[in-house]
Amino acid sequence: MLWCSARSVREERSKQRCALQEFSHIRVSLIKGKSGWRVGSTEALGNAFLQVENRTQRALINFVVTQLRRYVHGEIPLAQVYEDVCEIVKNSELFLEKTVSVQKVFLLRLLSELGYVAPEAIWSPIVTAPTIQMALLLYTRDMVTQVEKAITEGALASHL
Repeated sequence: MLWCSARSVREERSKQRCALQEFSHIRVSLIKGKSGWRVGSTEALGNAFLQVENRTQRALINFVVTQLRRYVHGEIPLAQVYEDVCEIVKNSELFLEKTVSVQKVFLLRLLSELGYVAPEAIWSPIVTAPTIQMALLLYTRDMVTQVEKAITEGALASHL
């Protein structure tokens, strides 16, 4: 995830205004400048928020994007986090009954990938599972308290 700047994209005459919206999936050309990355050109591929029809699905997508903004900084490639986000966005209808569990599993995997959560034997299978769906199968009621504690500690550690 990169932070970049674009000027005048909200103006009516801007060709980029449709692509540079919240929750948009875009193809973008970036230019490295003295003060950071700048947007060159954009191509809109879709908008995850507008493509779903259910409020619960929109809330899940909003949660994922909010957590990414909160915890991911810098220019570190995070392939597993990217795969998790794509899986949640593309398959949000599969997670309707498990929204809270998906949020906890995603956040645990994110904080673990960023190094804010120490590896523990009890949730190691969740963190190392190749997909969110497989991680959800491994997430049991016995783990809930410990996973919530790990997430809280990781969140506090990230803000130190």
